[in-house]
Amino acid sequence: MPIHGNVSRVSRRSFVRFAGFAAASVPILTESHFAWAAAQQSNSVASARRTRQAMPAGAVLINANENPLGPCRAACEAIAAIAPKGGRYDIDGETEKLTQTFAAQNGLKEEYIAVYAGSSEPLHYSVLAFTSPTKGFVTADPSYEAGMRAATVSRAKISKVPLAADYSHDVKAMVAADPNAGVIYICNPNNPTGTITSKEDIAWALENKPKGSILLVDEAYIHLSDAKPVLDFVAADKDLIVLRTFSKIYGMAGIRCGLALGRPDLLARLQPFGQNAMPITGSAAANVSLLDPELVPTRKKIIADTRNSTFAFLKANNYKFIPSQSNCFMIDTGRSGQAVIAAMRAKNIFIGRTWPIWPNSVRVSVGTPTEMAKFQAAFKEVMDEPSATSSLDSPFAHVRFPQSS
Repeated sequence: MPIHGNVSRVSRRSFVRFAGFAAASVPILTESHFAWAAAQQSNSVASARRTRQAMPAGAVLINANENPLGPCRAACEAIAAIAPKGGRYDIDGETEKLTQTFAAQNGLKEEYIAVYAGSSEPLHYSVLAFTSPTKGFVTADPSYEAGMRAATVSRAKISKVPLAADYSHDVKAMVAADPNAGVIYICNPNNPTGTITSKEDIAWALENKPKGSILLVDEAYIHLSDAKPVLDFVAADKDLIVLRTFSKIYGMAGIRCGLALGRPDLLARLQPFGQNAMPITGSAAANVSLLDPELVPTRKKIIADTRNSTFAFLKANNYKFIPSQSNCFMIDTGRSGQAVIAAMRAKNIFIGRTWPIWPNSVRVSVGTPTEMAKFQAAFKEVMDEPSATSSLDSPFAHVRFPQSS
């Protein structure tokens, strides 16, 4: 029987146990933490979180999948207008307004929506809630790492499944990877590749996943792509939680607002781990962003045009890359990716990190046209330098890439 979002249904003993467990866990990590740990060449993401240094003047920051366009004008105006009320708690119900708007736009009941300061918290809490030493965590490889970090806290078995030949999630292999999985994590579009997993494949995973498990579908980058969202699966009471964030196309990474979307009984499993009151600035900015009908299509085109212009440069210079529908993409450098990152950093260009499965590949975020022009010039200089690393180690050595549009 579903528990329809009622925290009182969670016993006090369970609440104390879970809350204590969460308090003892590792910090909740965001894309920013992973990006800056790589930038500082730190093996400890938590350490980088504490010791981040100021960037040099004029640095090109295309390492954290941020949106250089920032919040839209309406969002900035909403923040300025509501800031004088910041001495009060949410007296005007800004978070409730956001919930109502999202529910109306997406055909969901309000109790199927939980608002957080970004999507990192509900990602972390979902993994803690549904994995354990007997309930594993399954993820694509490469994919966003935060879920694995949370799974180490719950002492869950972690199964990493290589992407399919077209760089989508290999859902059949993922479902087969652990018959006792508690969470199967699908980032769609995927971070770092920016590639799409079809809605049909996600539906297949829902129907064939281990009993008692959930799909955790991370749609942080969904608006940047032509991928089909799966919120109708949420409305149909399927066993999944969908994550959304305002950090990407809405340009609010530093303002913090995100959503967890799922059946009320599933969302109730997250609540013992904590859910702070939202800052009124984040809720107000997110709400007016949703109400701007031109924001998503306009920004999707701006980012796609800049991305595809960069792809044209890569093709013209015979660099191997994975065509992406997101605000990031992967380039096979044919040499140590870490060495390329360091060489780019020496030119004041900060690009993203590598993943263990593809050590010769680097992730690049899409910046402004000016920033990408600087990236292109610096990258060609770096790649024109001789390297002792053989391209035979390339993860893409035997792959023929499709042409991007």
